[in-house]
Amino acid sequence: MTNTAPTILARARAEQRHTLTEAEGLQILAEAGVRVPQQVLLDGPAALRAEHLPPGTKVVVKVVAHDILHKTELGGVKIVDNRLEAVAEVLADMHARLAPHYAVSGYSLNECIEYERAFGHEFLVGLRWTEDFGATLSLACGGVAAEYLAGQLRPGRELSVFSPELTAEFDLASNAVAQFATQPWRQQPALLPEASLRALLDKLLTLARQRMPAELIEIEINPLVISRAGELIALDSVVRLPERPYLTEPPQRPLHKLAKLLAPASMAVMGVSEKGGPGRTILQNILAQGFDPAALTVIKPGLATLDGVACVADVSALPAPVDLLVLIVPAAQVPAVLGEVITQGKAQAVIVIPGGLEEKAGTEQLVARMQQALLAARASPDQGPLINGGNCLGVRSLPGRYNTLFIPGEKLPFSAGPESPLALISQSGAFAITRLNQFHHVNPRYCITLGNQSDLTVGDYLSQLQHDPAIEVFAVYVEGFKELDGLKFLRAARAITASGRKVILYRAGRTQEGAQASSSHTASIAGNAAVTRELARGCGVMLAETITDFEALIGLHLALGRRALRGRRLAAVSNAGFECVSMADNLGPFQLAHFSAATEARLKQVFASERLTELVDVGNPLDLTPMCGDAGYEAVIAAVLADPGVDLALVGVVPLTPALKTLGAAALEPDAIAARWIRLLQGQPKPCIAVIDGGSIYDELARLLETGGVPTFRRADRALRALRLSV
Repeated sequence: MTNTAPTILARARAEQRHTLTEAEGLQILAEAGVRVPQQVLLDGPAALRAEHLPPGTKVVVKVVAHDILHKTELGGVKIVDNRLEAVAEVLADMHARLAPHYAVSGYSLNECIEYERAFGHEFLVGLRWTEDFGATLSLACGGVAAEYLAGQLRPGRELSVFSPELTAEFDLASNAVAQFATQPWRQQPALLPEASLRALLDKLLTLARQRMPAELIEIEINPLVISRAGELIALDSVVRLPERPYLTEPPQRPLHKLAKLLAPASMAVMGVSEKGGPGRTILQNILAQGFDPAALTVIKPGLATLDGVACVADVSALPAPVDLLVLIVPAAQVPAVLGEVITQGKAQAVIVIPGGLEEKAGTEQLVARMQQALLAARASPDQGPLINGGNCLGVRSLPGRYNTLFIPGEKLPFSAGPESPLALISQSGAFAITRLNQFHHVNPRYCITLGNQSDLTVGDYLSQLQHDPAIEVFAVYVEGFKELDGLKFLRAARAITASGRKVILYRAGRTQEGAQASSSHTASIAGNAAVTRELARGCGVMLAETITDFEALIGLHLALGRRALRGRRLAAVSNAGFECVSMADNLGPFQLAHFSAATEARLKQVFASERLTELVDVGNPLDLTPMCGDAGYEAVIAAVLADPGVDLALVGVVPLTPALKTLGAAALEPDAIAARWIRLLQGQPKPCIAVIDGGSIYDELARLLETGGVPTFRRADRALRALRLSV
């Protein structure tokens, strides 16, 4: 193997190839420090000589062709006796079958590596450049049944994904095939030291840093095997080269101007009708949110004022540049208006509400004009305005005292309570407002809808808002990241979660990547959804698998605040036996705590005072029966939370019992369960989650607890699911 990686890559580019042969790919890997079989290359069957045969009793004969990605399926790989006649026969057969149909450049004779063809002995390792995250490295079960095996394993167990930009250490604890290979089982030693696997992964990340994406965009090793001698050896490879230039860093925008968008000192609105409609609703919502009408201008010819706000005829008539311009004009007018704003320097930021540009066929020229104007502005000293949208509902900002969501107030009432430490960032406006409408007690600091992300992206917002200490929970809905914006998003998310704050992500459109999935095992197993899931979890992000999960995680972590889920020892309490069983059945990663002797004694005192001694034993789950009253419940919650062996408590209340004040005016009394619970949790460092399992007549009880800062669910299994997704 005298060819070096630069020589191989230069030759492929000169031949206008976008794939390497397997032999070339193995040479690239060998140069990176990965063990590969000994190999001899032949131009054709006639070149075979006895001295070409490798050591050993068997030899692996392979076709060499850059347009055959998976040779096994075509009969391009054969293991035969290491005899000249046997090898010659196989070469002749391969040549006759494959040479007429593929770009066969020769054949390789390979050292036959002895290994066991079984789960845990074969890996699939894929380096791939992704548009969302840049270089990624995936590890899954390998061999010819790789995709089938991955599909049979639970999500999160089937593969691990790492990034040269994001991965500080290789976490293999949840990877089924890695654990099987590197841990002892049933008194049998591990097949491979975990350090050996980590060392190989580190070499591949180094290769990614050196050569992706300028020279390589994918390297797939399948299988990477554990030989009988205990070595990790790459037996086969598929290598792809780039067909176009790729970004290596997310695009730079003047994000210092985002403060002008989120908290503008001056605003203008264009596209407002006297007769009503979205523009008029936006104007009224801006004013209703408290924005100073003297700092607001309506761009509308023929009027002096509208709703008490001064009007000007056009963009050029604005007396001074504004921090934020909101455009509600028809989509076809947007490029021209933006061009005027950019050339005249009339706004630091623009929210483009209308859709119909990038979504509709035939608008490509309009979009190109808009992007060209913005690109020219980025090259100027001012760098032009930031643009949010189009096809969005815009922004509701409490610090900015404005609301561009064009939904009438009676249709979308927000809580009049104090500001909630929540930033909801959503690509879909409808998703954002329907979620917020579920939370009667939540008044988010920011609700940001981005639409098409023509300029500003999800990653842009998160990278800037991470510096706002007033935000504790970042809830993000995204259908697709712009190029490398997933990387930008995760860099910011990692910093946020490291500070003890929460990032919740719901990624929609979780389907396998179409065309590439059909030709690449790596893309099929490690598609966009799986890559997002694994990289996000590695950065401490909570992944919502359903919309219900998304809402549950927001509610849970807003109520928990800085009460961290530091351990997994759970105290489970209920007044119904079925609910105790439900809690025990749905523990997931949590364990039922063992109460201390002091806690048991304290609980027995409560049972005595509540006359429950003949009915209740101390246990976990703790079944209080429907006979336990409000004071008894409070005492039990206090006792289990005080136990040093308890990390968190899940407390169910089936509210139909006559022993508890759970309905009407009685539920509001200071000695009722709701008031007692709220008081008890003030200053309590441990999480305590409530479950109110009853019908709609008990909605007010649940609302009381939620408003009082108690994390509240209506089913125990839903509460435990949200907790599982949080750890």
